[in-house]
Amino acid sequence: MAVGLVATVVQWLLAHWWILVLAGLVATGGAGLWFQQARQRAEWERVRARALRLRIAELDALDHRAFEFAIRDLMRRDGCDAEQLGGAGDNACDVRAIDPAGRVWAIQCKHRRDGDHGSAVGVGVLQQVNGTARQIHGADVAVVLTNGRFSSQAIPWGREHRIHLVDRRLLGEWAAGSRPLWDLLDRIPPPRRPTTLS
Repeated sequence: MAVGLVATVVQWLLAHWWILVLAGLVATGGAGLWFQQARQRAEWERVRARALRLRIAELDALDHRAFEFAIRDLMRRDGCDAEQLGGAGDNACDVRAIDPAGRVWAIQCKHRRDGDHGSAVGVGVLQQVNGTARQIHGADVAVVLTNGRFSSQAIPWGREHRIHLVDRRLLGEWAAGSRPLWDLLDRIPPPRRPTTLS
């Protein structure tokens, strides 16, 4: 009975072959439209990312996880391939990024609910980053970033161990502006590859 049904359907389709052609055209058109819309959505996302500007008050209002995603989005805005890694077992790297010059960035984020009135980020955090950024994450640039402040001991310790410190002032300038983070920091390693961005 099933074979007879299949044979009947095949005979009907052969007699009405134009339906198969029409279905094929509709499917092809639908697939083309879907791909075009997906490409357009991706382009709009790139445009939105390039225009991303955040005020320090907006960053203060985030929780620690949303703060990490905001930093990832700012790195993407600047042309990086960036991912958020924060969470248990992140090995002191909340955001890992590769900039347009091929440099790998390991960024440890420290969000302070009270901004610079909260506790200062101390040497202990920098020591964790120093032990993992280059060895585990392959970083060329190790960064500790906060919407707060660093302790007086952390600043020289970071300089001595080549860990870049991004405090509230520098974070605010970067997030609200249009210059990439590497333009705002000193002693950035040379590019791994020629940059294509102007």
